[in-house]
Amino acid sequence: MIYTGSIHTILMQGSELLVRRIKEGTVIDHIDEGKGLQVLDALGINGRDGSLITIALNVPSAKYKKKDIIKVENKFLKDDDTNKLAVISPKATVNIIKNYKLVEKRRVALPAEIDRIFRCSNPECITNSAEHIESIMDVMDKEGSVLKCRYCGRILDVNQLKYN
Repeated sequence: MIYTGSIHTILMQGSELLVRRIKEGTVIDHIDEGKGLQVLDALGINGRDGSLITIALNVPSAKYKKKDIIKVENKFLKDDDTNKLAVISPKATVNIIKNYKLVEKRRVALPAEIDRIFRCSNPECITNSAEHIESIMDVMDKEGSVLKCRYCGRILDVNQLKYN
């Protein structure tokens, strides 16, 4: 993955993490450690639109030992984006910032089914045929992020999902 936008530098001062506040946009916090780049890829955030992107990987966290954080100026997540995030990092939180103030804080949660976001990894599945059938994944285990293709029944590894 190539990032062509502005990627903001994170500064450490002693044991303190210094990150510039954003005026408008989204802060995704409590991402499972090491999953930040996967989140960027899944959400299609690549900086090509010129937005300032701040990425902090493996940051110390009082709650989870380590976490990743992403800040994206001038981008607000849609429901499909939040569902993708829930599959990759179910403990993440989405913070919407407007005029430098937190206006909304959401915890991500897996829905009972996920439509049109991921493609089944089974090449023989009808959703991968020329018939253009949208995929539907049933969430079998919200804790373990176990998904099952509704059409072919394949149990899907969330780390190997392909995004539509």
